[in-house]
Amino acid sequence: MKRTMQWLPATVATVTLSAGLSACGGGSSIGEATGAVTSGQVTGSYYENAKVCFEDKVKKATCDAASPVARTAPDGSFSLKGQGAVVATVDTDAIRHEALGDKGSAVTQKLVFRAPLGRSAFISAISTELTAAMDANGGDFADASKKLAAKIGTAEANLLADINKLGGNDLAKLKAEAVAVNAAIAAAIAQGGTADLGQALAGALAMNNIQNVVVIFAENRGFDNLYGLYPGANGIPGVNPTSTSSYVPQKDFDGSTLPVLPPTWGGMTLAGQSTVITQAQSANLPNKPFQIDDANSPIYMSSAVITRDLVHRFFNNQMQINGGKNDKFAAYSDAGGLSMGYYDGSKMKLWNIAKQYTLADNFFMGAFGGSFLTHQYLICACAPTYPNADAATSPAKGNISAVTLDASGNLVGLTPGTGNPTSVLNGAAVYLKDSTITPKDASGMFYAVNTMQPPYQPSGNNAAAVAAYADPSKATTLPVQTQTNIGDELTSKGIDWAWYAGAWNAALADAPNATRSVIYGGKVQFQPHHQPFNYYSRFDPATAAGAAERAAHLKDFDASFLQDAAAGKLPAVAFYKPQGNLNQHAGYANVADGDAHVADVIAKLQASPQWKHMLIVVTYDENGGFWDHVAPPKGDRWGPGTRLPTLLVSPYAKKGFVDHTQYDTASILRFITNRYALPVLPGLTARDKALVANGAKPMGDLTGALTPVPQE
Repeated sequence: MKRTMQWLPATVATVTLSAGLSACGGGSSIGEATGAVTSGQVTGSYYENAKVCFEDKVKKATCDAASPVARTAPDGSFSLKGQGAVVATVDTDAIRHEALGDKGSAVTQKLVFRAPLGRSAFISAISTELTAAMDANGGDFADASKKLAAKIGTAEANLLADINKLGGNDLAKLKAEAVAVNAAIAAAIAQGGTADLGQALAGALAMNNIQNVVVIFAENRGFDNLYGLYPGANGIPGVNPTSTSSYVPQKDFDGSTLPVLPPTWGGMTLAGQSTVITQAQSANLPNKPFQIDDANSPIYMSSAVITRDLVHRFFNNQMQINGGKNDKFAAYSDAGGLSMGYYDGSKMKLWNIAKQYTLADNFFMGAFGGSFLTHQYLICACAPTYPNADAATSPAKGNISAVTLDASGNLVGLTPGTGNPTSVLNGAAVYLKDSTITPKDASGMFYAVNTMQPPYQPSGNNAAAVAAYADPSKATTLPVQTQTNIGDELTSKGIDWAWYAGAWNAALADAPNATRSVIYGGKVQFQPHHQPFNYYSRFDPATAAGAAERAAHLKDFDASFLQDAAAGKLPAVAFYKPQGNLNQHAGYANVADGDAHVADVIAKLQASPQWKHMLIVVTYDENGGFWDHVAPPKGDRWGPGTRLPTLLVSPYAKKGFVDHTQYDTASILRFITNRYALPVLPGLTARDKALVANGAKPMGDLTGALTPVPQE
């Protein structure tokens, strides 16, 4: 207490004693009748004519409606009747004084400063950062003060001092920190678009520490499938005690409750393994989620076993979600009851990493369906186009899906085909045409939503006249794409980036072969449709410019990624796509191998010189056809789809934290966009507008998982 009082003028010290040194914002009161007076200075420079008030307890960084308002004197001083956490708005009508008594200069960028409750003697960029750190840690002043002082390299007492009166290294360090914090605050205010300025400031301050973003994009697992048992998470109803809802039984095609789950058609396991679970063994499971790796179950499959694949396509995913009820996963799966399976994820290495950092349990796949579309959404927040797909000369004219719409034009589902069973207990659904392209929309455009191949090698389609191209006469070769993507925007801003793919060089070498051993084959199982930038004109390998772009941005994991990380040379934004057998995709990969691989990659990134300011995002492209119980918020025509597991690993990530903030795949783009002040991709704006129009919140930008000060 004595040290605290040394920081504060007598009037403020009196208020502090009365307030009981509560956490920032909490416990504050505004009451002139008490006779309390809160005084202080707005500093960094000295700010004249700044507006000072008591902070709203809910809407941080804004004035409480009942608060008195004061304007600061030329030395930045103010006095308010009452007590509470203080917020100062330094707008363009304020004057900045670098020294007391100078003429001063006009403020050109609006700033908002905060101070912890009872510690408003000097309100500045530094006190704002300290307050944000307290917000992130539950109001622990001692912890926030210690970590912020260590980050800056100064004594704790200097954090709430008039830094203009410090000398030597302390002055230089605190001034430099204030410049960086001011820039983050100004950027957050300029972006606007949020009703919670306090949250925006906290996000900007946390984001400001990140210099390297690494996105590890694994495959085909829903949240409940891997993390449904995670303590503190919104997990499997009836199994995880922290689940927030009850289980909704799976329904048949006609909406009636299934008495049991349907069999897994063709058996649960991929052929050629020692573990075999047949279709007959999978029949008559209770209508509820079941643990795949339950050692006491007659259908036990460890996480090292490769299960059969499950349908995971654009229209099918929407039919399974069924307006948010998530009760038709079994009905509209080609794998029947397997869609309801989950693992005891506590056996995974990534589970233990999640316990050390942050697990997001409200993160949704950005687009409905499968890997092809969700990879595209990751880089552009858009769906690929296929102009004039129905033209007589179009190779894809026979690949336009047949769907049924209601009177309002909303999707009912894929149009049933001949021989469709009356109940899923008798067989999987049959459709008239479940293919790669949507019917044309009101503008006349067709969109590719299920797996199509890149127009450039490596592609699932062999070369034609130009060896570097895929055969354009094939119905599954997508025309070259030209939409703006995140790579374009990063390059335009001068921010370095790269997409690292496992087995990229091996796939390029395999491409000329009539019979491939790497592309969709062999042990590696390289997946060309997981390489989203390879669909864009900028990366045309037959042009000099395109070849240069490929060399700069499309890289091989084995040849470059770990080497770049070890040397501290990873670009500011790095995407990593594991090769097929290490990506956890059912049908050709197991859970265990991918888990071990990604955990090893994280360990190597933590040993990188860049780790101190790195954010690693480990997420999945889509759910792989596996059930999840949480209803996705209603957005636009592309998504969001089913909930996914996402880990946020960083020295600045909250420790042992479950982040319930609403995110989707493009929240990664939101983070990158905000961090580097990029133009906002149209799809991000469209998604958030649609969410709000449908009564939901806009998607977050991942900063809910971060703190302004390092946690390790």
